[in-house]
Amino acid sequence: MSGSAGHTTDGLSLSVHGPSGVLDLVVPAGASAGDVAIEYAAQARMPAVPTLLTGLGQALDPEESLEGAGVRSGSLLVALLHGSATPTPTASRRRRPADRTSSRRAGPALEAPGAISVLWFCVSAGVALLAGWFASQEEPSDLRSVAVWLLAGAAVVGVLPFGRYAPHRILAAPAFAASAAFVVAWDPAPERLPTIVGVAALTAAVTAAVARALDQHSEEALRVWVVVGVAAFVVTCGVALLDFRPQVAWTLLLVLAMLAARFVPTLAVDVPDQFLIDLERLAVTAWSARDRPTGRRGRIVVPPHAIEVVAERGTRLVTAACAAILATVVISAPLLLETATQRHDWVGARCLVGFAGATLLFTARSYRNTAARALLRAAGLACWIFLLVALFTDAEVDTVLTLGIVAISLACLVIVASVALGRGWRSAWWSRRAEVAEALCGSFAVGSVVVAVGLFRQLWELTG
Repeated sequence: MSGSAGHTTDGLSLSVHGPSGVLDLVVPAGASAGDVAIEYAAQARMPAVPTLLTGLGQALDPEESLEGAGVRSGSLLVALLHGSATPTPTASRRRRPADRTSSRRAGPALEAPGAISVLWFCVSAGVALLAGWFASQEEPSDLRSVAVWLLAGAAVVGVLPFGRYAPHRILAAPAFAASAAFVVAWDPAPERLPTIVGVAALTAAVTAAVARALDQHSEEALRVWVVVGVAAFVVTCGVALLDFRPQVAWTLLLVLAMLAARFVPTLAVDVPDQFLIDLERLAVTAWSARDRPTGRRGRIVVPPHAIEVVAERGTRLVTAACAAILATVVISAPLLLETATQRHDWVGARCLVGFAGATLLFTARSYRNTAARALLRAAGLACWIFLLVALFTDAEVDTVLTLGIVAISLACLVIVASVALGRGWRSAWWSRRAEVAEALCGSFAVGSVVVAVGLFRQLWELTG
């Protein structure tokens, strides 16, 4: 037998993986599995002769020839010492949860809170926003000052990285800070509302940055808070400084939220460079690609735990981004419909809200994360609900009745179609149609921006 990488006409070229590393052997065609095990133990300086297994984990009879066992040139064998566990994928998968559980118990980290904690802090953030709105509508008084101090104090306590519920509590703290800033900066003039919202968003971003600096709990969601808060501040205050109408700010925020739903997944998953696949050694079963590296680095093997970390981080980032998209849509869509009151702006705003909602609904189908998909669908439905409310408010009684009958009829047809299609969106034919529909709705939404912001009306007035 030879340990070189040569190839003979009557020999078998094998790679044997074992506790001592990988060894490439050229053995006679009639050699037995026991002979190969003895040769591997001799060259690898092992204390005992191992048992050979195929790449699928099937043990080879030491007395049986390699040809009789179905081993061909270029095959991959595994050398296993007696007393060690069989490295099957099932066993490794079963050991990982136990290992992670034991590591959590042994470490100082506390057990992660459950879904009830998430619901509780979501409700608290919503109550904080409502408290800020109602407090801003009150005249300056001691009661209003108390509400501001309570909201600010809750934000300060929320960013402290102590306690079991800190990972979820610090995510609600920016909402309390934004509510307090909204009350302080409130002004009843409609043209100042974008600036007030921008100041509240910047306050939430600063609070999230402080919480992120104090501890690494919920780092991905806090990063989303910072990015969205700064972006909202730049858009709203930039529109105010340029002396544009308030509808321009709401239009830009709605379009950015719509586009973010498509581009967030491409930015969320960040694979470290050292885990990228080496294409030159990708075919591990090819004899020409298994030459032994000469440097100390060796082959790159990605640990399973690193893959889980990247996947979990991407999941948290995508979910937090979709929650931010929902919040941005809920704020910007009704304000756009309310501020775009002139004739041409009225049409453009309603087209933009309708097409943006359809785009969000079509984009949600491409998400595999359940929570993110539900958040995007809620954002799309919210756009349509705001649009229907605006249309019914502006329409006459007969028109409202006609639209109601048409809507009910279309709902019945949609239900029948959904039952008939079943899992149709997962087929290639329906997927292509959905991609085309999403592209069309997105294009119409972007085209409606020119009309919604009033640019088309101004050009019409200049040329008229």
